Amino acid sequence: MSSLADLFERNRIWAARMRRADPDLFDRLSEDQNPRYLWIGCADSRVPANQVVDLPPGTVFVHRNIANVVHPTDLSALAVLQFAIEKLRVRDIIVCGHYGCGGVAAAIRGTARGPLQHWLRGLRDLYMDHRDELESMPDQQKRANRLSELNVLQQVRGVANNPIVEVAWSEGRALTVHGVIYDLEDGHLHDLGLTISRPVPA
Repeated sequence: MSSLADLFERNRIWAARMRRADPDLFDRLSEDQNPRYLWIGCADSRVPANQVVDLPPGTVFVHRNIANVVHPTDLSALAVLQFAIEKLRVRDIIVCGHYGCGGVAAAIRGTARGPLQHWLRGLRDLYMDHRDELESMPDQQKRANRLSELNVLQQVRGVANNPIVEVAWSEGRALTVHGVIYDLEDGHLHDLGLTISRPVPA
């Protein structure tokens, strides 16, 4: 038996359930997508974008990677950002981090090697920039949680300063970048209080 047999069976059950709830859903989805949101989140399997905000397929355009990082040289993230803004015309970009992030923990420990070490370099630098604040926290989990928050805030600013976003604003587009964090312990999203809707002064 194929190792994917269980997934195919689950898929058929899911598709039937979705069609019962909304008989026209797949017809609409096969024609086009019209998401309001671009979600930039962590690849962690415990933080599935649509599920944690309880939205159906077609409403959230998603980009996920280790530790929800938006490198200015990451062509994958930049292509997603461009497509979401120019083609899909999303109105809200959500950068979502989460507590208990393995990428954040690896950045703090400085133990990552190979491609992961390169990927987390900016996060390690962020840790060093805030070392006094972070190391004043005796609890390791609180330290990691705070770095997760700082990372989201940095990524929000980076997205807001991206030329793709700046062009959209220069054209008068209504586009907002938000920073949120997800708590694995209770399933709640928390607003980190950084929302940017216009160009950020240099």
